Amino acid sequence: MRRLSAHDAVDLFQATDTLGLPLGPSQPAALLEAMGSRKDWEDLKVFGALVTVLTDLFTHPHVHYLSGFFGPLERLLRDSGANIGFAPADFRRFVALLEDISPRVMATAASPPDRDGWCSLSLHAGANTGSLHAAGADPDRLLVVEVSDSYPVTYGWGEHGHRLHVDEIDVLIESDSTPYEIADPEPTDVERSIARHIQGLIPDGATLQTGIGAVPSVVAALLAEGDGGDYGIHSEMFTTGLMKLHQAGKVSNMRKGQYEGVSVCTFAGGTRELYDWLHQNREVAFLPVEVVNSPELIGANRSMITINAALSVDIHGQVVADTRSGEQFSGIGGHEDFVAGTGLALSDRSILCLPSTYRAGEEVRSRIVPWFAAGTVITTPRHQVDVIVTEHGVAELQGKTVHQRGEALAAIAHPDFRDDLLEAAERASGGASPMP
Repeated sequence: MRRLSAHDAVDLFQATDTLGLPLGPSQPAALLEAMGSRKDWEDLKVFGALVTVLTDLFTHPHVHYLSGFFGPLERLLRDSGANIGFAPADFRRFVALLEDISPRVMATAASPPDRDGWCSLSLHAGANTGSLHAAGADPDRLLVVEVSDSYPVTYGWGEHGHRLHVDEIDVLIESDSTPYEIADPEPTDVERSIARHIQGLIPDGATLQTGIGAVPSVVAALLAEGDGGDYGIHSEMFTTGLMKLHQAGKVSNMRKGQYEGVSVCTFAGGTRELYDWLHQNREVAFLPVEVVNSPELIGANRSMITINAALSVDIHGQVVADTRSGEQFSGIGGHEDFVAGTGLALSDRSILCLPSTYRAGEEVRSRIVPWFAAGTVITTPRHQVDVIVTEHGVAELQGKTVHQRGEALAAIAHPDFRDDLLEAAERASGGASPMP
């Protein structure tokens, strides 16, 4: 192992090279910034997701960035003409994509080595754990690890160690980088209404998965303040809201049936308070994405309740969750896995939430539509969708005909659009009367 500065480590890259990165908060900031100052790239291919480091690297004309999940910086890069592409794959498939690409260089952020030489992978287990170990074991590949005291020491579980040993690492960079922070947005009245509807669907002892955003944060706050409890956590992402649920004494993790005693996640993103709370905290286990996002394992949890966002839904129940007007907005992530994983038991619920309307200039439009335009990219097929929630209420779709789905969705749409939705549901069902 060599200890190098970020700028010296960049000299180990070839002008034509490949680089694999983790998702979001565990991207090595000092390394990426130093790579941005190098100008002689001829053909550098970077694979990652949800980039959190704004660096000149990604605007270099001979650097191609392939992202598996768009965040604000990916959208900014795309709109500014950068050489960026999107890989349509859910989070679990990133494992196979990385194996197929087999980047010559793998890089990640981590906590500094402990006295036994172990570096915790900190905020991200995700899809690249196996590729990190593989790069470290291959003399023709390079494993670069950037360590900082600002990254919390976190733990895996059993065979999933969630750590790297210095003997595996080719280059160790010491930096003062801090992990990217994700603040909880101030919820709107609409988002508070959606959260209250969701709260009514969550029983005591439920195993919870929540995504990012204002609604999951409000749901967590309502549960923290409410009378219920004895919850378990099995979530792709561990958030500040889930931390607050722990702090309120509402999480026991003793009724899940899987990984009992710990909250399970594959990465974390949130506030500095969350990162400090996670440091050396054995209440949370970080496991690879192929474990956490396995629909079979998700479905094996007792009373599994998943809460995720959608952008639009039609009367058939088809859901768009990652594109807007034909352009990539975010990504698939674990969306479909957590929808599918809850579909095989009546005690499990998959909740998809969205405001009933949005503004396009001065015009108010419905997010619940009679049908999608040609070319619309569907994230989740109709047969996997269970519950849709807006500020106007809850639509139960499982086991319903198209006509019944249309009626249920019209009831939670904005009142200005309900008649059109009911008419479309009648046409879609061939004019037949709904089943009793």
